[in-house]
Amino acid sequence: MESQRALCVGINKFQNYPQAALNGCVNDVADIVSVLKRYMGFTDGDIISLTDDQATKANIMATLTEMVDGAKKGRYNYLFFSISSHGTQVPDLDEDELDKADEAFCPTDLVQKGDVWDPAHIITDDELNDLFLQLPSSVIMECIFDTCHSGTGLKAIDFLLDRKPRFMPPPSLEAFKQIKDYMPRGMAESLKAKGIGLQHTLWSGCRSDQTSADARIGGAWHGAFTYYLCQNINKSQNKLTRQELLEMVRADLEKEMYTQIPQLETEATKRKISPGLSRDVISSLA
Repeated sequence: MESQRALCVGINKFQNYPQAALNGCVNDVADIVSVLKRYMGFTDGDIISLTDDQATKANIMATLTEMVDGAKKGRYNYLFFSISSHGTQVPDLDEDELDKADEAFCPTDLVQKGDVWDPAHIITDDELNDLFLQLPSSVIMECIFDTCHSGTGLKAIDFLLDRKPRFMPPPSLEAFKQIKDYMPRGMAESLKAKGIGLQHTLWSGCRSDQTSADARIGGAWHGAFTYYLCQNINKSQNKLTRQELLEMVRADLEKEMYTQIPQLETEATKRKISPGLSRDVISSLA
């Protein structure tokens, strides 16, 4: 029986860094869950939401591992993973990055160990890549990353508005020194470069040299990318291809004077974001 599974993560509060709090990440989860249920055939039982104190590294990785294991056993043929949080970087330990840096997500239990982030409380691109590479070729996976990859992307106008970057810099000068030239690749680009399969669709809220905005929109806080992504899916009744959707989101962000430019890494840009779980769609993506 064809089935699907989703994990939606949103983190506003960081247990050890209250000064780094965000505002829109939990709302992002609600927006995405609504789209999954309205247009993509998900039920409450198909979706796991982890927000704030629930969103520890252990809980996130355990849930993703269960999803991948289920796909390997034939229980799931479409997986969806979204995360709204701070992005950061850690020194590359296996020397597979030219800039000597691994892209990483900040869970709620982020903490420093020595000069760097504690590996037990940070989620790196290497960890996600190793996990996602285990997926069978018949399984489609869609990821949405609404985080930042650099601290230099916001411009002056952003600071005049209710916007803040979703970025946590490395925790010490020594950690910065271990990162050659400090030129981040970005999580979606990094996972694509590491060679995960053609079945994976990777959305990111900005280019690797930019920041994703945590912004006040319409009287509430959201990730700007997630907000306009969900808004355009709703307006079009999910009748856009991924490429058309990307172009509309970019246009809305530019119109509202956001500096970020969302990215899409996929071989399936002509398909709608809805997974379309029929066998003919799956085979055409292979």
